[in-house]
Amino acid sequence: MNGHEVVSLYEAMVGITDQMLAAATANDWDRLVTLEQQCAACVRQLKADGDNQPLAAQERTRKVDAIRRMLAADRQIRDITQPWMAKLSAMINNTGTERRVARAYGV
Repeated sequence: MNGHEVVSLYEAMVGITDQMLAAATANDWDRLVTLEQQCAACVRQLKADGDNQPLAAQERTRKVDAIRRMLAADRQIRDITQPWMAKLSAMINNTGTERRVARAYGV
């Protein structure tokens, strides 16, 4: 990959993370998972094709901007998903406790 292609892929990942944020905001977990897989495919491509290309100053600036935007979206996604994950974990643990009580008391 040349520098332009590397930066274009980073910018494509920004678009994906923006869509991930929209999916998380809408509680569209299936869409979020699909988009996470797309983002992971981009990361794999960067690793395979080499993200260690020397970049011109403007390309470097665009890459850094893209990374910052992705990190900001990721932070917002975590702010949305972490409470949901905690609630889900509590529900799962509660169900497990109910099963153990039922087994213990033969209910």
